[in-house]
Amino acid sequence: VIYTNDEHGYMEGEQENQGASTLIQLWRNELGYDPEGPFLLLSGGDNWSGPAISSWTYGESMTEVMNAMDYDASALGNHEFDFGLDELRQRTEQANFPYLSANTRWKATGEVPTGLGVLPFSITEVNEVRIGIVGLTTTSTPWVTNPVYVADLSFINYETALRETIPLVEAQAPDLVFVIGHVCLDSIEQLAASVTDLGIAMMGAGHCNELTAKMIGETLILGGGYHFTSYATANFHYDLERERLLDLTYATHQHEGQSLAPDTRIESIVAGWRAQFETILGEVLAVSSRAISDEEEALRQAVVNSWLIAIPEADIALTNAGGLRSPLPAGNITFSDVNNLMPFDNTIITTRVSGKVVAQAIEEGRRPIVGGMQMRGNGWIFADSGLPLEADQEYVVALNSFMYNGGDNFGAIAEADANGRDTGINYRQPFVNWLQTAGNLNLP
Repeated sequence: VIYTNDEHGYMEGEQENQGASTLIQLWRNELGYDPEGPFLLLSGGDNWSGPAISSWTYGESMTEVMNAMDYDASALGNHEFDFGLDELRQRTEQANFPYLSANTRWKATGEVPTGLGVLPFSITEVNEVRIGIVGLTTTSTPWVTNPVYVADLSFINYETALRETIPLVEAQAPDLVFVIGHVCLDSIEQLAASVTDLGIAMMGAGHCNELTAKMIGETLILGGGYHFTSYATANFHYDLERERLLDLTYATHQHEGQSLAPDTRIESIVAGWRAQFETILGEVLAVSSRAISDEEEALRQAVVNSWLIAIPEADIALTNAGGLRSPLPAGNITFSDVNNLMPFDNTIITTRVSGKVVAQAIEEGRRPIVGGMQMRGNGWIFADSGLPLEADQEYVVALNSFMYNGGDNFGAIAEADANGRDTGINYRQPFVNWLQTAGNLNLP
Protein backbone atom coordinates (compact mmCIF):
# COMPACT_ATOMS: atom_id res chain seq x y z
CA VAL A 1 0.00 0.00 0.00
CA ILE A 2 1.16 3.51 -0.86
CA TYR A 3 -0.82 6.19 0.96
CA THR A 4 -0.98 9.94 0.30
CA ASN A 5 -3.50 12.58 1.35
CA ASP A 6 -4.16 16.31 1.08
CA GLU A 7 -2.44 16.51 -2.30
CA HIS A 8 -4.27 19.81 -2.93
CA GLY A 9 -3.35 20.01 -6.60
CA TYR A 10 0.42 20.12 -6.10
CA MET A 11 1.16 18.24 -9.31
CA GLU A 12 4.14 20.58 -9.88
CA GLY A 13 5.37 20.21 -6.30
CA GLU A 14 6.08 22.76 -3.60
CA GLN A 15 9.63 22.98 -4.91
CA GLU A 16 11.66 21.73 -7.87
CA ASN A 17 11.70 17.95 -8.37
CA GLN A 18 8.91 17.46 -5.83
CA GLY A 19 5.90 17.02 -8.08
CA ALA A 20 3.93 14.04 -9.29
CA SER A 21 6.33 13.15 -12.13
CA THR A 22 9.32 12.70 -9.81
CA LEU A 23 7.30 11.17 -6.96
CA ILE A 24 6.22 8.26 -9.12
CA GLN A 25 9.85 7.71 -10.15
CA LEU A 26 10.80 7.70 -6.46
CA TRP A 27 8.18 5.01 -5.86
CA ARG A 28 9.62 2.96 -8.72
CA ASN A 29 13.18 3.30 -7.44
CA GLU A 30 12.51 2.71 -3.75
CA LEU A 31 9.45 0.45 -3.82
CA GLY A 32 9.48 -1.14 -7.26
CA TYR A 33 6.11 0.49 -7.92
CA ASP A 34 4.21 -1.00 -10.84
CA PRO A 35 0.44 -0.45 -11.08
CA GLU A 36 0.17 -3.91 -12.65
CA GLY A 37 2.02 -5.41 -9.69
CA PRO A 38 1.08 -6.05 -6.04
CA PHE A 39 0.42 -2.37 -5.25
CA LEU A 40 -2.57 -0.46 -3.96
CA LEU A 41 -2.34 3.34 -4.30
CA LEU A 42 -4.74 5.19 -2.00
CA SER A 43 -5.51 8.81 -1.09
CA GLY A 44 -7.06 10.27 2.04
CA GLY A 45 -8.76 13.03 0.02
CA ASP A 46 -8.54 16.76 -0.68
CA ASN A 47 -7.06 16.13 -4.10
CA TRP A 48 -7.77 19.35 -6.00
CA SER A 49 -8.00 22.75 -4.27
CA GLY A 50 -4.66 24.55 -4.23
CA PRO A 51 -2.37 25.96 -6.92
CA ALA A 52 -3.94 27.64 -9.92
CA ILE A 53 -2.93 24.84 -12.27
CA SER A 54 -5.45 22.65 -10.42
CA SER A 55 -8.05 24.93 -8.86
CA TRP A 56 -8.50 27.05 -12.01
CA THR A 57 -9.71 23.87 -13.75
CA TYR A 58 -11.91 22.82 -10.80
CA GLY A 59 -9.62 19.84 -10.32
CA GLU A 60 -9.79 18.53 -13.90
CA SER A 61 -6.02 18.72 -14.39
CA MET A 62 -5.21 17.08 -11.06
CA THR A 63 -7.67 14.27 -11.72
CA GLU A 64 -5.93 13.58 -15.04
CA VAL A 65 -2.59 13.39 -13.20
CA MET A 66 -3.98 11.05 -10.53
CA ASN A 67 -5.42 8.84 -13.27
CA ALA A 68 -1.97 8.66 -14.85
CA MET A 69 -0.46 7.73 -11.48
CA ASP A 70 -3.00 4.87 -11.29
CA TYR A 71 -4.68 5.69 -7.99
CA ASP A 72 -7.00 2.90 -6.88
CA ALA A 73 -9.32 4.91 -4.57
CA SER A 74 -9.63 8.20 -2.73
CA ALA A 75 -11.58 9.24 0.32
CA LEU A 76 -13.94 12.14 -0.33
CA GLY A 77 -12.37 15.23 1.24
CA ASN A 78 -14.17 18.38 2.32
CA HIS A 79 -12.39 20.36 -0.40
CA GLU A 80 -13.80 18.05 -3.06
CA PHE A 81 -16.97 20.13 -2.54
CA ASP A 82 -15.25 23.49 -3.14
CA PHE A 83 -16.55 23.95 -6.68
CA GLY A 84 -20.10 22.71 -6.11
CA LEU A 85 -21.92 19.42 -6.63
CA ASP A 86 -22.00 19.60 -10.44
CA GLU A 87 -18.22 19.90 -10.59
CA LEU A 88 -17.87 17.10 -8.04
CA ARG A 89 -19.98 14.87 -10.27
CA GLN A 90 -17.84 15.77 -13.29
CA ARG A 91 -14.63 14.92 -11.43
CA THR A 92 -15.93 11.58 -10.15
CA GLU A 93 -16.98 10.73 -13.71
CA GLN A 94 -13.53 11.71 -15.00
CA ALA A 95 -11.64 9.73 -12.35
CA ASN A 96 -10.58 6.17 -13.14
CA PHE A 97 -10.85 5.40 -9.43
CA PRO A 98 -13.76 5.64 -6.96
CA TYR A 99 -14.38 8.42 -4.44
CA LEU A 100 -15.49 6.81 -1.19
CA SER A 101 -17.46 8.11 1.79
CA ALA A 102 -19.75 5.90 3.85
CA ASN A 103 -20.76 8.73 6.20
CA THR A 104 -21.78 11.31 3.56
CA ARG A 105 -25.58 11.13 3.22
CA TRP A 106 -28.46 13.01 1.65
CA LYS A 107 -30.42 14.62 4.47
CA ALA A 108 -33.72 13.75 2.81
CA THR A 109 -33.11 10.02 2.41
CA GLY A 110 -30.12 9.07 4.54
CA GLU A 111 -28.53 7.50 1.48
CA VAL A 112 -24.95 7.89 0.25
CA PRO A 113 -25.01 10.31 -2.76
CA THR A 114 -24.13 7.74 -5.41
CA GLY A 115 -25.68 10.02 -8.03
CA LEU A 116 -22.71 12.32 -7.42
CA GLY A 117 -20.35 9.42 -8.07
CA VAL A 118 -19.64 8.88 -4.36
CA LEU A 119 -19.64 5.27 -3.12
CA PRO A 120 -19.61 3.99 0.47
CA PHE A 121 -17.01 1.33 -0.36
CA SER A 122 -15.29 -0.47 -3.18
CA ILE A 123 -13.87 -3.96 -3.66
CA THR A 124 -10.60 -4.52 -5.46
CA GLU A 125 -8.23 -7.44 -5.94
CA VAL A 126 -4.46 -7.04 -5.71
CA ASN A 127 -2.16 -10.04 -6.22
CA GLU A 128 -5.14 -12.35 -5.62
CA VAL A 129 -5.92 -10.66 -2.28
CA ARG A 130 -9.48 -9.35 -2.20
CA ILE A 131 -9.68 -6.00 -0.38
CA GLY A 132 -12.72 -4.02 0.76
CA ILE A 133 -12.08 -0.27 1.03
CA VAL A 134 -14.46 2.00 2.98
CA GLY A 135 -14.27 5.79 2.85
CA LEU A 136 -15.01 8.45 5.47
CA THR A 137 -15.29 12.26 5.25
CA THR A 138 -14.65 14.70 8.09
CA THR A 139 -17.79 15.61 9.99
CA SER A 140 -16.52 19.22 10.00
CA THR A 141 -17.27 19.49 6.26
CA PRO A 142 -20.42 21.67 6.67
CA TRP A 143 -18.32 24.55 8.03
CA VAL A 144 -14.92 23.96 6.37
CA THR A 145 -16.25 24.04 2.82
CA ASN A 146 -18.86 26.45 1.49
CA PRO A 147 -21.99 25.48 3.48
CA VAL A 148 -24.25 26.26 0.52
CA TYR A 149 -22.73 23.43 -1.49
CA VAL A 150 -23.41 20.80 1.17
CA ALA A 151 -26.70 22.17 2.54
CA ASP A 152 -28.57 19.03 1.45
CA LEU A 153 -25.98 16.64 2.85
CA SER A 154 -25.15 15.40 6.32
CA PHE A 155 -21.93 13.81 7.54
CA ILE A 156 -22.87 11.21 10.11
CA ASN A 157 -20.85 9.74 12.96
CA TYR A 158 -17.87 7.70 11.77
CA GLU A 159 -18.52 4.65 13.93
CA THR A 160 -22.20 4.56 12.99
CA ALA A 161 -21.27 4.65 9.30
CA LEU A 162 -18.72 1.85 9.68
CA ARG A 163 -21.07 -0.38 11.62
CA GLU A 164 -23.68 0.08 8.90
CA THR A 165 -21.23 -0.42 6.02
CA ILE A 166 -18.76 -3.10 7.10
CA PRO A 167 -21.42 -5.89 7.01
CA LEU A 168 -22.12 -4.93 3.39
CA VAL A 169 -18.40 -5.15 2.67
CA GLU A 170 -18.09 -8.52 4.45
CA ALA A 171 -20.92 -9.85 2.29
CA GLN A 172 -18.48 -9.43 -0.64
CA ALA A 173 -16.05 -11.87 1.07
CA PRO A 174 -12.92 -9.67 1.26
CA ASP A 175 -9.65 -11.01 2.63
CA LEU A 176 -8.78 -7.63 4.18
CA VAL A 177 -10.82 -4.54 5.05
CA PHE A 178 -9.27 -1.06 4.86
CA VAL A 179 -10.74 2.34 5.78
CA ILE A 180 -9.47 5.51 4.11
CA GLY A 181 -10.64 8.64 5.87
CA HIS A 182 -10.39 12.34 5.30
CA VAL A 183 -10.34 12.48 9.08
CA CYS A 184 -7.66 13.82 11.42
CA LEU A 185 -5.31 11.39 13.12
CA ASP A 186 -6.61 11.78 16.65
CA SER A 187 -10.16 10.94 15.51
CA ILE A 188 -8.93 8.00 13.42
CA GLU A 189 -7.03 6.61 16.40
CA GLN A 190 -10.10 6.92 18.65
CA LEU A 191 -12.22 5.29 15.96
CA ALA A 192 -9.79 2.39 15.56
CA ALA A 193 -9.97 1.72 19.30
CA SER A 194 -13.80 1.79 19.19
CA VAL A 195 -14.27 -0.69 16.33
CA THR A 196 -11.74 -3.40 17.13
CA ASP A 197 -14.52 -5.97 16.70
CA LEU A 198 -14.90 -5.08 13.01
CA GLY A 199 -11.51 -6.54 12.05
CA ILE A 200 -10.26 -3.52 10.10
CA ALA A 201 -6.67 -4.15 9.02
CA MET A 202 -5.76 -0.57 8.08
CA MET A 203 -7.12 2.93 8.57
CA GLY A 204 -5.83 5.96 6.68
CA ALA A 205 -6.04 9.54 7.95
CA GLY A 206 -6.27 12.91 6.20
CA HIS A 207 -7.43 16.52 6.60
CA CYS A 208 -4.81 17.51 9.23
CA ASN A 209 -1.83 16.83 6.92
CA GLU A 210 -0.20 14.33 9.29
CA LEU A 211 2.53 11.83 8.39
CA THR A 212 2.44 8.62 10.41
CA ALA A 213 2.60 4.83 10.33
CA LYS A 214 1.82 3.01 13.57
CA MET A 215 -0.35 0.33 15.14
CA ILE A 216 -3.44 0.93 17.29
CA GLY A 217 -4.19 -2.54 18.61
CA GLU A 218 -4.48 -4.80 15.56
CA THR A 219 -5.14 -1.91 13.14
CA LEU A 220 -2.43 -0.14 11.16
CA ILE A 221 -2.83 3.65 11.02
CA LEU A 222 -1.33 5.53 8.05
CA GLY A 223 -1.10 9.24 7.28
CA GLY A 224 0.64 10.47 4.15
CA GLY A 225 1.44 14.10 5.02
CA TYR A 226 0.53 16.66 2.38
CA HIS A 227 1.18 18.17 -1.07
CA PHE A 228 3.12 15.11 -2.36
CA THR A 229 5.96 16.04 0.04
CA SER A 230 5.70 12.66 1.79
CA TYR A 231 3.85 9.37 1.84
CA ALA A 232 3.33 6.27 3.99
CA THR A 233 3.65 2.63 2.98
CA ALA A 234 2.66 -0.79 4.28
CA ASN A 235 3.46 -4.33 3.17
CA PHE A 236 0.78 -6.94 3.89
CA HIS A 237 1.83 -10.60 3.58
CA TYR A 238 -1.34 -12.65 3.36
CA ASP A 239 -1.77 -16.45 3.27
CA LEU A 240 -4.55 -17.10 0.79
CA GLU A 241 -4.91 -20.78 1.68
CA ARG A 242 -5.18 -20.24 5.44
CA GLU A 243 -6.93 -16.89 4.99
CA ARG A 244 -4.82 -15.02 7.51
CA LEU A 245 -2.34 -12.18 7.65
CA LEU A 246 1.18 -13.49 8.14
CA ASP A 247 3.22 -10.33 8.46
CA LEU A 248 2.86 -6.54 8.29
CA THR A 249 5.56 -3.89 7.95
CA TYR A 250 5.12 -0.14 7.56
CA ALA A 251 7.06 3.10 7.19
CA THR A 252 6.88 6.81 6.37
CA HIS A 253 8.89 8.48 3.61
CA GLN A 254 9.84 12.00 2.50
CA HIS A 255 9.80 13.33 -1.05
CA GLU A 256 12.58 15.85 -0.67
CA GLY A 257 13.07 16.98 -4.25
CA GLN A 258 15.43 14.18 -5.19
CA SER A 259 17.14 14.65 -8.55
CA LEU A 260 15.23 12.07 -10.55
CA ALA A 261 14.37 11.97 -14.22
CA PRO A 262 10.65 12.81 -14.28
CA ASP A 263 8.10 10.36 -15.59
CA THR A 264 7.65 11.54 -19.16
CA ARG A 265 3.95 10.76 -19.40
CA ILE A 266 3.00 12.66 -16.24
CA GLU A 267 5.40 15.49 -16.98
CA SER A 268 3.78 15.85 -20.42
CA ILE A 269 0.32 16.11 -18.83
CA VAL A 270 1.51 18.75 -16.34
CA ALA A 271 3.36 20.68 -19.04
CA GLY A 272 0.25 20.68 -21.22
CA TRP A 273 -1.86 22.24 -18.49
CA ARG A 274 0.92 24.68 -17.61
CA ALA A 275 1.10 25.87 -21.22
CA GLN A 276 -2.65 26.50 -21.32
CA PHE A 277 -2.43 28.89 -18.39
CA GLU A 278 0.79 30.74 -19.13
CA THR A 279 -1.10 33.43 -21.05
CA ILE A 280 -4.11 33.57 -18.74
CA LEU A 281 -2.29 33.38 -15.43
CA GLY A 282 1.23 34.51 -16.28
CA GLU A 283 0.54 38.27 -16.20
CA VAL A 284 2.96 40.04 -13.84
CA LEU A 285 1.01 42.15 -11.34
CA ALA A 286 3.80 43.44 -9.11
CA VAL A 287 7.34 42.76 -7.91
CA SER A 288 8.25 41.78 -4.37
CA SER A 289 11.66 42.23 -2.78
CA ARG A 290 11.19 39.04 -0.76
CA ALA A 291 9.06 35.93 -0.40
CA ILE A 292 6.00 36.53 1.81
CA SER A 293 4.31 33.82 3.86
CA ASP A 294 0.53 33.61 3.73
CA GLU A 295 0.67 33.62 7.55
CA GLU A 296 2.32 37.08 7.74
CA GLU A 297 0.03 39.68 9.23
CA ALA A 298 1.27 42.36 6.81
CA LEU A 299 0.06 40.29 3.83
CA ARG A 300 -3.23 39.47 5.50
CA GLN A 301 -3.84 43.15 6.19
CA ALA A 302 -2.95 44.06 2.61
CA VAL A 303 -5.65 41.67 1.40
CA VAL A 304 -8.48 42.95 3.61
CA ASN A 305 -7.44 46.57 3.19
CA SER A 306 -7.69 46.10 -0.59
CA TRP A 307 -11.35 45.21 -0.04
CA LEU A 308 -11.93 48.48 1.78
CA ILE A 309 -10.43 50.34 -1.19
CA ALA A 310 -12.58 48.43 -3.69
CA ILE A 311 -15.75 48.78 -1.60
CA PRO A 312 -15.50 52.28 -0.05
CA GLU A 313 -18.89 52.05 1.68
CA ALA A 314 -17.54 49.20 3.86
CA ASP A 315 -16.40 50.12 7.36
CA ILE A 316 -14.91 46.71 8.16
CA ALA A 317 -13.55 43.83 6.08
CA LEU A 318 -13.45 40.26 7.36
CA THR A 319 -11.87 37.22 5.80
CA ASN A 320 -10.71 33.89 7.18
CA ALA A 321 -7.10 32.73 7.39
CA GLY A 322 -8.10 29.48 5.69
CA GLY A 323 -8.90 31.45 2.55
CA LEU A 324 -5.20 32.31 2.15
CA ARG A 325 -3.40 29.13 1.14
CA SER A 326 0.07 29.75 -0.31
CA PRO A 327 3.03 32.17 0.03
CA LEU A 328 3.88 34.84 -2.52
CA PRO A 329 7.31 34.49 -4.14
CA ALA A 330 10.19 36.92 -4.27
CA GLY A 331 10.46 38.69 -7.61
CA ASN A 332 7.58 38.79 -10.09
CA ILE A 333 4.12 38.17 -8.65
CA THR A 334 1.76 36.84 -11.29
CA PHE A 335 -1.98 36.30 -11.36
CA SER A 336 -1.17 32.61 -10.92
CA ASP A 337 0.62 33.38 -7.65
CA VAL A 338 -2.39 35.32 -6.36
CA ASN A 339 -4.70 32.49 -7.43
CA ASN A 340 -2.48 30.09 -5.47
CA LEU A 341 -2.80 32.39 -2.46
CA MET A 342 -6.57 32.75 -2.86
CA PRO A 343 -7.79 29.72 -4.86
CA PHE A 344 -11.53 29.73 -4.15
CA ASP A 345 -14.54 31.08 -6.03
CA ASN A 346 -15.71 33.09 -3.02
CA THR A 347 -17.31 36.44 -3.74
CA ILE A 348 -17.47 39.46 -1.42
CA ILE A 349 -20.77 40.05 0.41
CA THR A 350 -21.66 43.38 2.03
CA THR A 351 -23.91 43.44 5.09
CA ARG A 352 -25.18 45.94 7.63
CA VAL A 353 -24.94 44.71 11.22
CA SER A 354 -24.38 46.08 14.71
CA GLY A 355 -21.02 46.36 16.40
CA LYS A 356 -22.19 43.68 18.84
CA VAL A 357 -22.66 41.23 15.96
CA VAL A 358 -19.27 42.14 14.49
CA ALA A 359 -17.56 41.45 17.81
CA GLN A 360 -19.50 38.18 18.17
CA ALA A 361 -18.49 37.02 14.68
CA ILE A 362 -14.83 37.82 15.31
CA GLU A 363 -14.92 35.98 18.65
CA GLU A 364 -16.77 32.90 17.40
CA GLY A 365 -15.22 32.62 13.93
CA ARG A 366 -12.19 30.52 13.12
CA ARG A 367 -8.97 32.56 12.60
CA PRO A 368 -10.53 35.85 11.48
CA ILE A 369 -8.53 38.48 9.61
CA VAL A 370 -9.93 41.93 10.39
CA GLY A 371 -9.50 44.95 8.13
CA GLY A 372 -10.23 48.53 9.16
CA MET A 373 -9.94 47.86 12.88
CA GLN A 374 -7.32 46.87 15.42
CA MET A 375 -7.49 45.52 18.94
CA ARG A 376 -6.70 48.10 21.62
CA GLY A 377 -6.83 46.89 25.21
CA ASN A 378 -10.03 44.87 25.59
CA GLY A 379 -11.86 46.28 22.59
CA TRP A 380 -11.73 47.08 18.90
CA ILE A 381 -11.01 50.56 17.56
CA PHE A 382 -11.10 51.83 13.98
CA ALA A 383 -7.62 52.18 12.56
CA ASP A 384 -8.21 55.52 10.82
CA SER A 385 -10.21 57.40 13.43
CA GLY A 386 -9.27 55.69 16.67
CA LEU A 387 -12.97 55.54 17.57
CA PRO A 388 -14.21 52.40 19.35
CA LEU A 389 -16.49 49.78 17.85
CA GLU A 390 -19.88 50.60 19.37
CA ALA A 391 -22.11 47.65 20.22
CA ASP A 392 -25.37 49.41 19.29
CA GLN A 393 -24.17 51.18 16.13
CA GLU A 394 -24.60 49.68 12.66
CA TYR A 395 -21.65 49.17 10.32
CA VAL A 396 -21.20 47.97 6.76
CA VAL A 397 -19.15 44.78 6.83
CA ALA A 398 -17.60 43.12 3.78
CA LEU A 399 -16.84 39.41 4.09
CA ASN A 400 -16.40 36.50 1.74
CA SER A 401 -19.34 34.31 0.73
CA PHE A 402 -17.91 31.22 2.42
CA MET A 403 -18.04 33.04 5.77
CA TYR A 404 -21.43 34.64 5.10
CA ASN A 405 -22.84 31.17 4.43
CA GLY A 406 -21.64 30.03 7.85
CA GLY A 407 -18.22 28.65 6.98
CA ASP A 408 -15.59 28.59 9.75
CA ASN A 409 -18.36 29.39 12.24
CA PHE A 410 -19.03 32.95 11.02
CA GLY A 411 -22.80 32.45 10.80
CA ALA A 412 -23.64 35.28 13.21
CA ILE A 413 -23.48 37.90 10.45
CA ALA A 414 -25.99 36.20 8.14
CA GLU A 415 -28.27 35.55 11.12
CA ALA A 416 -28.28 39.29 11.81
CA ASP A 417 -28.59 40.33 8.14
CA ALA A 418 -30.14 37.69 5.91
CA ASN A 419 -30.20 40.16 2.99
CA GLY A 420 -26.48 40.56 2.44
CA ARG A 421 -25.60 41.95 -0.99
CA ASP A 422 -23.41 39.78 -3.19
CA THR A 423 -21.12 42.23 -4.99
CA GLY A 424 -20.14 39.55 -7.53
CA ILE A 425 -16.50 40.49 -6.91
CA ASN A 426 -14.21 37.49 -6.41
CA TYR A 427 -12.45 37.83 -3.08
CA ARG A 428 -9.01 37.93 -4.77
CA GLN A 429 -9.84 40.64 -7.33
CA PRO A 430 -9.37 43.73 -5.09
CA PHE A 431 -5.94 42.42 -4.09
CA VAL A 432 -5.09 41.90 -7.78
CA ASN A 433 -6.14 45.48 -8.49
CA TRP A 434 -4.12 46.78 -5.54
CA LEU A 435 -1.00 44.92 -6.66
CA GLN A 436 -1.32 46.31 -10.19
CA THR A 437 -1.58 49.85 -8.80
CA ALA A 438 1.25 49.42 -6.28
CA GLY A 439 3.67 47.82 -8.75
CA ASN A 440 6.21 47.10 -6.02
CA LEU A 441 5.23 45.05 -3.00
CA ASN A 442 7.40 46.15 -0.09
CA LEU A 443 5.67 44.79 2.98
CA PRO A 444 7.44 45.25 6.33
